Amino acid sequence: MFPYTRYFILIVAAVFLAFSLAVSAAPRVEVVATDLDRPWSLAWIKPTDVLITERSGQLIHLNLESNTQTQIKNVPPVTVIGQGGLLDVQVTTIRGELWVYLALSGVREDRTTGTELWRGRLVGDSLADVTKLYALPLTTTSGHHFGGRIALTEEHVFLTIGDRGERERAQDLSDAAGSVIRLNLDGTIPGDNPEFELTSARPELYSVGHRNPQGIAFNAQGQLFVHEHGPQGGDEINRIEAGKNYGWPTITYGRNYGIGTPIGEGVEKEGLEQPLLYWDPSIAPSGMTFYSGKQFPAWKDNLFVGALKAQMLVRLAFEDGQLKQKERLYRGEFGRIRDVREGPDGAIYLLTDSTRGQLLRITP
Repeated sequence: MFPYTRYFILIVAAVFLAFSLAVSAAPRVEVVATDLDRPWSLAWIKPTDVLITERSGQLIHLNLESNTQTQIKNVPPVTVIGQGGLLDVQVTTIRGELWVYLALSGVREDRTTGTELWRGRLVGDSLADVTKLYALPLTTTSGHHFGGRIALTEEHVFLTIGDRGERERAQDLSDAAGSVIRLNLDGTIPGDNPEFELTSARPELYSVGHRNPQGIAFNAQGQLFVHEHGPQGGDEINRIEAGKNYGWPTITYGRNYGIGTPIGEGVEKEGLEQPLLYWDPSIAPSGMTFYSGKQFPAWKDNLFVGALKAQMLVRLAFEDGQLKQKERLYRGEFGRIRDVREGPDGAIYLLTDSTRGQLLRITP
């Protein structure tokens, strides 16, 4: 064999090996379920069983082993209007019983709508003791900005509420629109909720000054984070602290749609919080989770955010105390990403926003 031929074979073999290693190291994406009707959120009830909300009002019980879907009965009434419908789902065990918490858009007798929080015990494939824990007091005919994300602790339930498309409501402390609220698990008001300067401030308020928060998650240290849709530009992530005001619409990095004119008084003002990070142009974030690192050790404690408009999954990490965007994954491959959650198996699960939505599983 000629020497050059031998070198050529060695080079080809090395390139092939490097390519093989790169391909094997890339995450694998599997389709777990299909034909979901605009799925919005998911929550595990067992390692092999998950609940999925469909915005049109169905709560689906999916068994991952048999790939069978069953509709949960006795789901609260839902009004599907604009961006509203059956939204987030979270579950927790209380005294040995599994309780399902649901955020949705509900309707009043005058046909106005508002964000609501419900819960019920899961018994087989039905909800029992279904109770409305909270309803936004001031309703409207708008189909915009319901918020509707839930986070649970052992004692409390947090609910995000959008400004309902009426931006000034986010700075009105006598109104819960444009806020994060905190309740006890049974829907009562905690005695240690923050106090605001305005005596007419609603007692359920935990933080204010939000536009349309559609992501909420605790990190491993128990700190609460929320992301929200800005207008044209100005999508942002905030670390939430009790009693703080996050500025909308007094300050924002976003601009008025179409014409691009400024909103409010600029991008900062004393007494109003700055975001950890903002996107300009907007990505329309939806869904958010901190990852444990169980299957992807290099991603331990990273923050994952789905994107609707930008149709991608964003990976972020803290470096020297600053939140930084590290990767934009699957850009345009799967369409609009509505939710991202970590499963009990340590895989990352995505829901795509479509009338033929999919549940995707990401593994090494």
